[in-house]
Amino acid sequence: MASSAISHHSAFFSANKEVGLKSSFNPSSNIYKCRKSVLCKALAVMVPAQLSRAPSTTGSVKHAMTMTEKILAKASDRAKLEPGENIWVNVDVLMTHDVCGPGTFGIFKREFGENAKVWDRERVVIIPEHYIFTKDERANRNVDILREFCIEQNIKYFYDIKDLSNFRVNPDYKGVCHIALAQEGHCRPGEVLLGTDSHTCNAGAFGQFATGIGNTDAGFVLGTGKALLKVPPTLRFELDGEMPPYLLAKDLILHIIGEITVSGATYKSMEFVGSTVDSLNMEERMTLCNMVIEAGGKNGVVPPDETTFKYLEDKTTVKYEPLYSDANARFVADYKFDVSKLEPVVAKPHSPDNRALARECKDVKIDRVYIGSCTGGKTEDFMAAARVFLASGKKVKVPTFLVPATQKVWIDIYSLPVPGSGGKTCSQIFEEAGCDTPASPNCGACLGGPRDTYARMNEPMVCVSTTNRNFPGRMGHKEGQIYLASPYTAAASALAGFVTDPREFLG
Repeated sequence: MASSAISHHSAFFSANKEVGLKSSFNPSSNIYKCRKSVLCKALAVMVPAQLSRAPSTTGSVKHAMTMTEKILAKASDRAKLEPGENIWVNVDVLMTHDVCGPGTFGIFKREFGENAKVWDRERVVIIPEHYIFTKDERANRNVDILREFCIEQNIKYFYDIKDLSNFRVNPDYKGVCHIALAQEGHCRPGEVLLGTDSHTCNAGAFGQFATGIGNTDAGFVLGTGKALLKVPPTLRFELDGEMPPYLLAKDLILHIIGEITVSGATYKSMEFVGSTVDSLNMEERMTLCNMVIEAGGKNGVVPPDETTFKYLEDKTTVKYEPLYSDANARFVADYKFDVSKLEPVVAKPHSPDNRALARECKDVKIDRVYIGSCTGGKTEDFMAAARVFLASGKKVKVPTFLVPATQKVWIDIYSLPVPGSGGKTCSQIFEEAGCDTPASPNCGACLGGPRDTYARMNEPMVCVSTTNRNFPGRMGHKEGQIYLASPYTAAASALAGFVTDPREFLG
């Protein structure tokens, strides 16, 4: 039961709430009065007053702010902000994909004109990724619409795919948008990145404001480079202690969501700090930020550090300005975890906050395992799964599907040696364990998709998955049961045929 799981963890968790957080709504008068036409609204924000001021990270601090507040203050040319304020922000990067792109483009053309041009062709990133390797004509047409728009607008960053029979002959094709954004250098500290996908919050791992928006907002951003946002208050999560060798960031975020529930961070920023967070690599930080939306969060952020800067060294030449929360910044609440005392967990059907210890679910027989998605399909995720298979020396007892997030991850699976394996790659270890051959990089069955989507659950089944949501019908069949888990737990479960604590194989 989820309730029993919570009782197990209560000794390792504490929250201190502050009261009296100020909230206000002060739209600028020229925008507020401009109601009669879209053109009037657009003109009101397209030429904002340019304030001359020092960066918010320098000079004496007169108004303490959180990291998210500072990023939004910089993007709105404001010296200070309060949670609850509605502001117009300058967008650094807008991303859309094959599911939402066509609708976004339609709104853009309807509101700005058939011959209108996007505000900045080098700040728009368009990534086919959701329903790619399918014979569904409407899904294929969506990719065609992306291509037509990008040619028309001369979009610089369009990661196209034309030959669906072999993704490797498409050098521009990347795969899952949130991982591609990071790998291609579009994620940078201190910036604002918006995308037409709820897991855009993944990019907060780089110390930037990143959140998902709808097609209507995205259409407006395409035409103006601006978005109207409400400044979110911030929850701070302090994770300290040495990370046990059987835990991954997926366990941490499932613990957190289990504590605060799927509505516990509604329209709030979730800031992750502490010695444990400092020790995480960038892909593990992405996992933390990726699932803040499953707690209702507006965005997630990790303070940028040397790990961040090192990752970005060969990925971008764009200058960026890291921003950090002030020491006396106000947080809605502080949540503290002693990570050294946590255990591997799963989220049982049908909600990401339906948390239970993995060992408490050892009697749950499963039909399959799925390792993939923006949450659990990165290089480090497959490395983790490979370590479990390697340690066991056994073969999987259920079909185990592997879907790399991007083309680079696919290459890593076949080329990088797994530490302690004597030079074996993930692909060799997976083959020895009896897993399916790694599939073409894309979102795969995470969102269900057309019926011919690889690894889609077309029948009622029980699946342990490294994805992010387990609502009814999420991976296909509405009667399917999905247990969300870390790559460690997913691999251990594949070997046992039941939901299994990875300590059974990792010691």
